[in-house]
Amino acid sequence: MSVDERREQLIAVALELFSRRPPEEVSIDDIAAAAGASRPLVYHYFPGKQALYEESLRRAGQELSARFEEPADGPLSERLYRVMGRYLDFVQSHGPGFAALLRGGSVAASPGTSAVIDEVRRAAADQILSHLAIPAPSPGLRLTVRAWIANAEITSLEWLGERSVPLEELQLHLVQEFVAALTLTAAREPALAVELAGFFAAERPDGPTGRLVRDLAGLFAVPGITEAVTALAVGADDVAAQEPGSDG
Repeated sequence: MSVDERREQLIAVALELFSRRPPEEVSIDDIAAAAGASRPLVYHYFPGKQALYEESLRRAGQELSARFEEPADGPLSERLYRVMGRYLDFVQSHGPGFAALLRGGSVAASPGTSAVIDEVRRAAADQILSHLAIPAPSPGLRLTVRAWIANAEITSLEWLGERSVPLEELQLHLVQEFVAALTLTAAREPALAVELAGFFAAERPDGPTGRLVRDLAGLFAVPGITEAVTALAVGADDVAAQEPGSDG
């Protein structure tokens, strides 16, 4: 192998091992054996396991960031559904190593690895904002997107440990959580609410958003819920009318 080929082989082998086992359980000897190389040869290319781990993580981060890329065609929730399918597939195939790192329990965690993870999160947020196609996203909207990405990360890692629901169900759940969070943000931001009208108009009844709306409609059919919510809304109007400066 050439120098570049051997280096790439070591990175690929290390990434495979780190994906199947927590990084603290992988040794230089393990990497050398899996690559069919000697221990001194591995050290010739990398000063130690930490350097090799960080480079492997950087490559994995590039792959994960690419999975958030999606053509801006079709309903937004269906695009996000495809994105989350690729994301969860990645989480599932790289489970133990990334779970240890993202939960902060890995001895291999370092400023270098943290920088890689932060870059992936920024790339994911940029992709989601680009799909929303809002010229000047408000601080509140940016916060909503970042919070949803963090929630998706935590939820998927918890799922790795329990596998309590089918993967496709988790995929749908995460997308619908984003739609709900976006709707709540729009309720507080009139400019975003205008954009939300176009978003809903483009959705399809059998898509993630359509299914969420039907679920909510079913919830309001439960005896007592509609009356309780209506009472809260009327009460809020009364409070607003009594505030200083109101027309009431």
